[in-house]
Amino acid sequence: MKLTNHQFFDFLDFDTNLSSEEGVSRLWKACKPTDINQSGLGVLLTVPFQCQLLSNEIAPDIAIKRKSYHVFLRAFGNKILRVSIGFEKEVMETSHMLDIASDLKETKLTFVKSEEHWTIRDEEGIKRAVFNLSDPEIDHWSDLLPEPEESMEATFYPDGKKEIVVSAYDQFFPNRMDAMCLSFIEQNGKPNKVSISFHAKADEKFVGTGERFSKMDLSGHTFQLKNQDGQGVNNKRTYKNIPFYLSSELYGMFLHTSSYCKFSMADFSTRSVQLLVEEPVLDVFLIGEDTPEKIIYQYKKLTGFPTTPPLWSYGVWMSRMTYFSEEEVNEICDRLRNEDFPCDVIHLDTGWFKTDWLCEWKFNSERFPDPERFVSNLKKNGYRVSLWQMPYISDQAEQYEEAKNENYIGALNGEIIQGGSNFSTLDYAGTIDFTNPKAVEWYKDLLRKLLNMGVACIKTDFGEEIHLDADYYNMAPEFLNNLYALLYQKAAFEVTKEVTGDGLVWARAGWAGCQRYPIHWGGDAAASWDGMAGSLKGGLHLGLSGFGFWSHDVPGFHGVPNFMNSVIPDDLYVRWTQFGVFTSHIRYHGTSKREPYYYPKIASTIRKWWKLRYALLPYIIEQGEKTTSTGFPVLRALLMHHQTDKMCWHLDDQYYFGDEFLVAPMMNSENKRDVYLPEGNWINFFTGEHFEGERWLKSFETPMEDMPVWVKENAQIPIYPEAVNCTDDMDMNKKITIKIDKSFQGIWKHLDFIK
Repeated sequence: MKLTNHQFFDFLDFDTNLSSEEGVSRLWKACKPTDINQSGLGVLLTVPFQCQLLSNEIAPDIAIKRKSYHVFLRAFGNKILRVSIGFEKEVMETSHMLDIASDLKETKLTFVKSEEHWTIRDEEGIKRAVFNLSDPEIDHWSDLLPEPEESMEATFYPDGKKEIVVSAYDQFFPNRMDAMCLSFIEQNGKPNKVSISFHAKADEKFVGTGERFSKMDLSGHTFQLKNQDGQGVNNKRTYKNIPFYLSSELYGMFLHTSSYCKFSMADFSTRSVQLLVEEPVLDVFLIGEDTPEKIIYQYKKLTGFPTTPPLWSYGVWMSRMTYFSEEEVNEICDRLRNEDFPCDVIHLDTGWFKTDWLCEWKFNSERFPDPERFVSNLKKNGYRVSLWQMPYISDQAEQYEEAKNENYIGALNGEIIQGGSNFSTLDYAGTIDFTNPKAVEWYKDLLRKLLNMGVACIKTDFGEEIHLDADYYNMAPEFLNNLYALLYQKAAFEVTKEVTGDGLVWARAGWAGCQRYPIHWGGDAAASWDGMAGSLKGGLHLGLSGFGFWSHDVPGFHGVPNFMNSVIPDDLYVRWTQFGVFTSHIRYHGTSKREPYYYPKIASTIRKWWKLRYALLPYIIEQGEKTTSTGFPVLRALLMHHQTDKMCWHLDDQYYFGDEFLVAPMMNSENKRDVYLPEGNWINFFTGEHFEGERWLKSFETPMEDMPVWVKENAQIPIYPEAVNCTDDMDMNKKITIKIDKSFQGIWKHLDFIK
């Protein structure tokens, strides 16, 4: 990003001196609306736009005639306002991203005109928008600077109460604007980008926007929403960009697009949130509600709720990169059972094919001579099998010629570099084209054969990036890139549900709507304290972006500094295990040994925590059910329960685990950390100690055998009271409830079967 002294142009990536083979870019600014009419159940405003001079000074180019476009306002229920404008391109009425709840109906809007204001109300008479047509109040005494340029002034009231104000005059003086109300950029005489700005208060905070590996309050940051292989969890790249944010002023904004876009969260201007979308359409859903949870609930009513994962998915998943043979897998599964480690899933990563990383959706016939028997025997031993694959085709794959000839992939015209384990989309010959219905069925058939032999889950790895130099059946690659994860995961989810009855995938990429297809995990974290902290940040923001179920690689995916071969420290393994126990799903995975018996000094400690995980499953299942019909994720930022506590809008290293648990993972080798207890009475889950909230516990010390976890006083926690090998052994009629009151002395005393 090249910075100049012109902040708004920097945000737009707008070069005022652009004159090249690509032609000249021109900026157009919205002025006061000139007409308003009914349009179906909504209201249509005619808004003129004034071209700006091609210069470093923002000023109208009066030699160019204004152009008028229509801003369309619609209300969905009494909490959501949709604001749309298409610049010579139609607004999408529906899309793959939208999954609007059947009870969320469009509400009729009407308008009243006065000389100074146009007021839009719903059928109950509640005000939903106001356009100000009056002139600014002036006490003239100087001609030193020009009068302010005419600007669109609008205030939206998505719930009739919350004001969302368009930034009409975010400027030093008219020629020095930091943000612009509503504008578009014209390239070669055609609109191609749109920007809108909303006023931000001085102390306003922002969260969400997807899997953001950043501090909790995102104000002062700018993000490009373009899915990429995150290459870890400690940088600005991310696997899951979601064009939705939540404000501490209690409104939500969903930008309905799959285009590349940019969000400035009171960054380029501290007075404005600025959105830039790289297509000539703006389609915004504004949500007003009383709590963060209710805002996310309304967002999920637009884009969909997750389904309930099966019981077995909540158990421990065992994996590494990778297992290569039936003998190796059986040895691991048998040893886990023999050494009393409860486990439900064994995952085979890149090595179950004929050639490692060469995805052909077929078991290696030499190393897995009878896959159906292999999978069946594991199931009898209480293990489900999860399989890795990817949505990219190698030119060496046996399906390549068919896929290319039948247009099942967006085939490349250029050179193919077959790299295998370079973790790159571009190593492969083409991307499966999920915009082509025939390609979708072809892909489902590949998975169907595996699922029919008893495989329980497909890991839908990658999908953040596609070959951008390929042609696709029904979408340009720049619009497909972000949306691809949704189409990919939908196909795998549907065929898994069809064959097994269990709807789930194990997915890494994400965009708006992907929450409908759980489970998502946090990607390739470094096996370090930094990787653990970054993972939690990403999970918290993802939960604030509509996702209910989330996991992470325990104890980190790759070694440091040796990517493939560094040894994992014992304390990191234990502390990340504890973090995993208090996450909706727990999977061990990484580039070197991850099985607990390879860590003899701590193996007994790990066994104890795995057994605690299974004891907590009745509670976890209960909380999982809640996320399928509310705005709550299982793992929740503290602000979701303490919206008026400003401290909670900044905390990114603690979280609620469901309704009752406050979890503060230990993320260092010192066995102590600062913990913030919000308002309420809290009881330490492992010691039974009582604490009053709304206070800091400085340098709170916890030995490796325990973890900083508190429960609300008088909470009722359902647990499973017996040791099991896997969830197949569980009879939920046996669950009991523990009341966390003043007589509670710590969970270990209630679980005497855990030694």
